[in-house]
Amino acid sequence: MLSYRHAYHAGNHADVLKHLVLVQLIDHLKQKEKPFWFVDTHAGAGLYGLDVGHATKLAEHEGGISRLWDRSDLPPAVAAYVDQIRPINPKGTLTAYPGSPWIAWQLLRPEDRLRLFELHTTDIKLLADNFHAAGRRAMVTHGDGFAGLKALLPPPPRRALVLIDPAYEMAAEYRTVVKTLEVALERFAIGTYAVWYPILAKPEAKALPEKLKALASQSGKPWLNVTLTVRKQAPGTFGMPGSGMFIINPPWTLEKTLREVMPWLVEVLGEDGGAGFAISAQAD
Repeated sequence: MLSYRHAYHAGNHADVLKHLVLVQLIDHLKQKEKPFWFVDTHAGAGLYGLDVGHATKLAEHEGGISRLWDRSDLPPAVAAYVDQIRPINPKGTLTAYPGSPWIAWQLLRPEDRLRLFELHTTDIKLLADNFHAAGRRAMVTHGDGFAGLKALLPPPPRRALVLIDPAYEMAAEYRTVVKTLEVALERFAIGTYAVWYPILAKPEAKALPEKLKALASQSGKPWLNVTLTVRKQAPGTFGMPGSGMFIINPPWTLEKTLREVMPWLVEVLGEDGGAGFAISAQAD
């Protein structure tokens, strides 16, 4: 579990989907004056260089954010996402990419708060350094984000967006995601929960979306599931051809936005005839 470093994958097609959705969720929460918390159970380092270190080994950003960076025809939702990456690339050349906590930090208002968890011994130091200037507005914790989330709920403002984005290196993590959400909904049923997951040939990966749908439905909560696949996955090959975002208590506007933007993303990020997207949802 502790071998995973998101720096290897920063800015790839999965980050594009995850962070596009994240921007939409935060913008929706900001429409009300009451403050809210952003909780990231697996925050990573927070910021990543694309031209140095780990990111250069796989250069996965070339199939993700790099394909969007210089385009002048970005749909509004995509432009809102890309706009969160421009401040850390002030010279206009794409050399850095923000993780989920940094994107949230840029979007949050002074009255909102971040609660960030990271277990990796190297990334937690980087995360703490990156958010040192945030002061008391951002609490950075070295520990298990699954357990940490349970202790936080319900949050004092009674409004929160929770991002659950583990490495999924072990089969047990898939089960833990479902169990953690089950407990979270019991403690804080009105929160917005966003779960990122990989599309892989593993049985546990294939089963996760259906388990999340069942949990949300049994809890009487609306949900939305969106997937983006950029290529075919030939039998016996490795790699992640796509990913998904599962949201419990999503904004009512999110489905419409995604149906407008996902065909464009498939066209721009797709690598072969296996590229595509899917959206399913259930209202109250």
